Amino acid sequence: MSGITDVARLAGVSKATASRALTGRGYVSASTRSRVEAAAQSLNYVASSNAASLVTGRTQNIGVIMPYLNRWFFAEVLEGIQDALLDARLDLTLYDAKPGSSGRASIFDDFLARKRFDGLIAVGLEPGDREIERLLTIGRPIVSVVGDGGATSAISIDDDNAVSRATDHLIALGHRDIAFVGGDADGHWANVDRRRYGGYVSTMTAAGLADSMVHARSPITLQGGYAASVDLLSDPRSRPTAVLAVCDEVAIGTIIAARRLAIQVPSDLSVIGIDDHEYADMFALTTLQQRPREQGAAAVRLLLQTLAEPTADPVEIKIEPRLIVRNSTAPLRPRVTVATSGSE
Repeated sequence: MSGITDVARLAGVSKATASRALTGRGYVSASTRSRVEAAAQSLNYVASSNAASLVTGRTQNIGVIMPYLNRWFFAEVLEGIQDALLDARLDLTLYDAKPGSSGRASIFDDFLARKRFDGLIAVGLEPGDREIERLLTIGRPIVSVVGDGGATSAISIDDDNAVSRATDHLIALGHRDIAFVGGDADGHWANVDRRRYGGYVSTMTAAGLADSMVHARSPITLQGGYAASVDLLSDPRSRPTAVLAVCDEVAIGTIIAARRLAIQVPSDLSVIGIDDHEYADMFALTTLQQRPREQGAAAVRLLLQTLAEPTADPVEIKIEPRLIVRNSTAPLRPRVTVATSGSE
């Protein structure tokens, strides 16, 4: 069986040049690349990732660590990462680091320390756990998805823009009693909660509606949104006319709660979310679309740039969301006061 040495000899180049030409990593002139590819074809040679690693000193493998694999956002980000890595002819090693699990501790203490990857994409890791700092000690380039930037390059939705536009959309429809559902201070997504709730507070305050603000805390799940919204909506005397949910799953939970309380959406209650979850269209949910697959692909591109220029400063990219208007929001309708039996 022919090896990279045979290909290099036939093409009249070094092994390193032959490897760069066949793997597409590193500069090689077009004429040299064509000569090496012709030599490889004549020898029936297929480039080996192990051989390329010996020449380049790289594993040709990218590590990906995320807290969930079965939730919509993470699955979408992972597909975007995988597609981009396949295009770049790179392998992927996936670490499923569920919050609070013993396996998560083993991943950080053992598996990641083995450095069997050239770079790492960290999806949804909370800086409060000092996990990013621990990853930096590994000595490999890191890109964060849903990160705060600073220590690492980061890709995320522009939360300030998303929440501001969502709140402004409800205000433009005439709503003043707008509640925010979300903000679980003890949850894994605490930083996302804080940013989005902070954007709601800022926008409501700027509109002169600070006295109308209501905060219903909820985990970032459909079930959490449902439970919080049942409490929020059960009293008609204090019920808001609109809800801004921290994410679409919480917004869908709110819509289900409203239906069970015989509250019509959107005629009695407008609901808006953030994400454009796969179920958003099914529930006719107005939302701010964040396109997680694009974030995954962008993270790969940014990591490859970092590998090519390891001394470059970290880069933070915020993707602007797009407002998707469906049928869960509508102009404010005046509330009808029902007279009691003792009225004249």
